[in-house]
Amino acid sequence: MIGFSKDATFNLQRIESSKINKNVAKLLVEDEQLIGVYKTVRDQVVFTNMRVITAEVEGVTGKRQEVFSLPYSNIQYFGIQTVGFAELIPDAELALFFNNGLKASFEFHGSSNILEIGRMISRYSMN
Repeated sequence: MIGFSKDATFNLQRIESSKINKNVAKLLVEDEQLIGVYKTVRDQVVFTNMRVITAEVEGVTGKRQEVFSLPYSNIQYFGIQTVGFAELIPDAELALFFNNGLKASFEFHGSSNILEIGRMISRYSMN
């Protein structure tokens, strides 16, 4: 399950913003901007300037989907690890610790906007 649960870990690879899940795209509000769209095998994690959204594709046909939205304001604290010189994967990591005690970890493989994501989380989680 890609939804936020106790100690969830997501292995992400960046994809083009144009490939955003249609249900996620319909949830975006005015002035909400995409920072990065990432995928697992079938699922997506989308970081915007306001929140993180996950879309879990279920079933054989993939028509059934579960979408979760978490505003950055629900994040109590977070941590970032950037890529080092000549290190093995993952290229970057992000750990989010929520007000309700849950944690989600994201491992980014390939290019990512990890510092921009961190900046957005900082902006909204400090309110």
